[in-house]
Amino acid sequence: MPSGQTQLSPDAARRLRLRTQGLTLPDGRAAPSPVEVVRRMVALQGQDLPAVLRAIAIRSRPGTTLDDVRAAFDAGDLVRGWTQRGTLFATTPRDLAALVSLTGERVTQKGRRTREAEGLDDAAIARAETVARAALAASADDGGISRAAMLDLWQQAGVSVEGQRGYHLIVTLALRGLLHWGPFAGAQQLMVATPGPASGDVPPEEPGVALRRIALSYFASRGPATPDDLAWWLGLPKVPVRTAVAALRDARPDTVAEVVIDGKPMLVGRDASGLSGDAAPEIAEPAGVVLVPGFDEIVLGYQDRELVADAEAMRTVVPFTNGVFRPAVLLDGRLVGTWRRAPKRDEAPVELVPGIRAPARKAVDAAVAAWHLG
Repeated sequence: MPSGQTQLSPDAARRLRLRTQGLTLPDGRAAPSPVEVVRRMVALQGQDLPAVLRAIAIRSRPGTTLDDVRAAFDAGDLVRGWTQRGTLFATTPRDLAALVSLTGERVTQKGRRTREAEGLDDAAIARAETVARAALAASADDGGISRAAMLDLWQQAGVSVEGQRGYHLIVTLALRGLLHWGPFAGAQQLMVATPGPASGDVPPEEPGVALRRIALSYFASRGPATPDDLAWWLGLPKVPVRTAVAALRDARPDTVAEVVIDGKPMLVGRDASGLSGDAAPEIAEPAGVVLVPGFDEIVLGYQDRELVADAEAMRTVVPFTNGVFRPAVLLDGRLVGTWRRAPKRDEAPVELVPGIRAPARKAVDAAVAAWHLG
């Protein structure tokens, strides 16, 4: 095997991925705060707001509550915006700016036909932007403006928000770097203005530098993974992402290691993985049961999910074609089913794939019973 590569079994690779994802913690490593979790992972899938709050909390120091995570949004340390693939992500102000600079124009272009079908021409979007800028400025001292209030202002200004028009207007303006979701008002987030580079709050970052930095964070927080996984996660073409990863490895060879799993090369951040030279980390012990909320990055953060889930397991977590990812049960890093925090009368709290033995089923039931995040 070429120098610099480490052979890992699939079991070891899955345990390593749990570690880099922050779902298990190596001995001696301090558990992070919610802000540190998100800063390290760059962004976490966030179209389901309750789910992403839980995804952050389970990766944070013991005792972290959902209120602790909300407090980070209220303080402006965490934000939520349309950063890539036309999907909401929780991130930091710095990475909101970096991701939108890399992906915003591409996502905006992809949504052009949808906006045309909704009757949102350039004039309507320009009127909506003028109203939004004034509303965001006026609401700054109050912490922001609600979605309902913004839609009402648009209607008063003659901008139609019928059907999905209001949603597409918000997304379009977010991708232009105008607004994002910030502090909480009850269970909902308020829209606030996104600081521009001229404000000095978020220093501008050259796109190539940003892409290499994000690539390093991706492999440190999701490895083992491939450059194509990163390209899919970002929603960018493979060639420039592969080029950025190659440049990163050339410039900083000590930061990313190559591992080979069943003949497939993948990359992982050295600091997060415990890799030292060509020596495999000590991750021989099974990881046990790990529960994650819906849309979690351990399942959804990769184009190729075969390492963690086979087709049957994926059907339990994504049973329909609506793109909804249910909460997942992981057993030693492998997806084995789904679970429900508050099952309805006719629903089982746990649904596992066939073949799971009684002791493991008992451990899953105990983990669900012990879930403390509502």
